[in-house]
Amino acid sequence: MSIIDKFGSMVGSEALQDPKKARNLLLAGYHLQEARLLLAPDKELPPSGRYAARVVMKNIIQALAKPENAAMVSIFVPGELLTAAGLTPYSVEALSCFMAGTKCEQSFLRKTEEEGFPETMCSYHRVFLGAALTGLLPKPKCMIYTNLACDGNMMTFPYLRETYGIPGFYIDVPYEKNQEAIQYVAGQLREMKRFLEEMTGKMISEEAVQAAVSNSKKAAANYQQQLALRKTHDPSTTLTNELYAIFMCHLLSGSETAVKYTQMLLDDVKKAPRSEGLHVLWMHIMPFLQEPVKEVFNYSKDIHISACDFVADGFREMHASDPYEAMAEKMVNCIYNGAVDQRIQLAEDLENLTGADGGILFAHWGCKGTIGASSLIKTSLEKAGLPTMILDGDGCNPANTSDGQVSTRLQAFMEMLQKNKEEQRS
Repeated sequence: MSIIDKFGSMVGSEALQDPKKARNLLLAGYHLQEARLLLAPDKELPPSGRYAARVVMKNIIQALAKPENAAMVSIFVPGELLTAAGLTPYSVEALSCFMAGTKCEQSFLRKTEEEGFPETMCSYHRVFLGAALTGLLPKPKCMIYTNLACDGNMMTFPYLRETYGIPGFYIDVPYEKNQEAIQYVAGQLREMKRFLEEMTGKMISEEAVQAAVSNSKKAAANYQQQLALRKTHDPSTTLTNELYAIFMCHLLSGSETAVKYTQMLLDDVKKAPRSEGLHVLWMHIMPFLQEPVKEVFNYSKDIHISACDFVADGFREMHASDPYEAMAEKMVNCIYNGAVDQRIQLAEDLENLTGADGGILFAHWGCKGTIGASSLIKTSLEKAGLPTMILDGDGCNPANTSDGQVSTRLQAFMEMLQKNKEEQRS
């Protein structure tokens, strides 16, 4: 058993007996990791990757150590307003990823089973719920959630709102993508600003909101610029750092931090050596714990994740001049809202932009929207000329996936892509 396994087992066991002690133990481990990232960063990663690791680690520590200044959120809540309010996003997905990475997730998964939550529910939500129900996760100031993308939101947040007894704000995003829907969501976001003012006891100036949205537009522009260079330039990366990019474009949207990250990423891509290796378009979340997937992609100089649709959509360009309409535009037009056509179109656009040799659609356990649409996405992309693999697995609970089966299928797919590439050259 590794040190991380032993540490995770201690945290998980202690959470059932003394949750406050378990939280302090977890925080001690995270502080040590924060120090390691600062004093002994991963030299195989480019500066943007090292920066993202430090930023996300700091965010997790702040959420756990200072919950009175944190808002529990789902991934698609507009971070711009949280940035303007000075609140730390207390994220279901981010915290679950870190607990899984700390190897303490199984205790919390069992806790949700005892409470009657279905095993078919998204593992990110089940881990978070279990940790909250044991008392490991502290009570935040408030919660903000939306129906966008994940049906787990509509189970997790109302349940914890009642359990914690905290104020909550819900953003309803219509299925239709039109101007009426954008105006409807923009109105709710104006109400959300007033809610945050009430929660913090501080006024949020319109200038602060406008500045946050302006930062998001700058970050999106940087991200789009680096995508255009990905046909031939790819910096070294890991699945974990690709996952951090998802948090950057959602939880930290509107922050100077996100702008700095995308500028650093753009610089790293420009400096990256030219590569003749395979370019892969990744779709959906990253299974950062799955060993066979890590073996293929982590630090590889021959196989690159040139783009991820989840990140590209998060760094979506916003066109409206009104900041609330701009944020609403991003939510309504999200590829995970509405019909699957927009996911397919974005994948095709990213393929053309980055010269992807193949696509991998990760069908995460419990994500009914992605699993249900996977065959249609694969068929459509292959018809457009992009070989596509559906990779079934669990991004948060490795116990739901067979490493042997994943390894066999992934290696075979990579060999096929390499053969296709060689035939095109000859």
